[in-house]
Amino acid sequence: MSALWYVVQTHVHGEHKAASHLQRQDFSVYLPRYRKRRRHARRTEIVAAPLYPRYLFVAVDMAAQRWRSIQSTVGVARLVCNGDEPAAVAPGIVEALRRREDEHGFIVLDQRPQFSPGDRVRVVDGAFADCLGLFEGMRDDERVTLLLDLLGRKVRVTIDELSVTAA
Repeated sequence: MSALWYVVQTHVHGEHKAASHLQRQDFSVYLPRYRKRRRHARRTEIVAAPLYPRYLFVAVDMAAQRWRSIQSTVGVARLVCNGDEPAAVAPGIVEALRRREDEHGFIVLDQRPQFSPGDRVRVVDGAFADCLGLFEGMRDDERVTLLLDLLGRKVRVTIDELSVTAA
């Protein structure tokens, strides 16, 4: 089978619905996902999220499959095209994404601190909300160390990384 990978744009939050309906039509589908930390109501949870929101990959053999049916599939907004022809994904892109998956099928993203030591930051949540400070470093357990100016002294505090934003 000489199938190439193409990109499908889905409706908002319709990636899983579109993937399901495309698979029912015997298309091979790849929806890369990663583990996303989400904070809501002072709780932090890990959820599965699409790596590319509103997009997924579909393998199509143009000679053997009816690719135009993709356009009218439930959950699909459109097949990404160059003019009237679908635009194929560069060879190796999907395979490179699959090599980055862990044993549970999630893409492993590189973790980099978003601040450099000495950057001015603002605490947005918790007991130190609205306090300004200096970013000192990041620990392994997704917590950051800050120097806050409290009562005329520099105080070192360690808080959750999601509670800090650029000042």
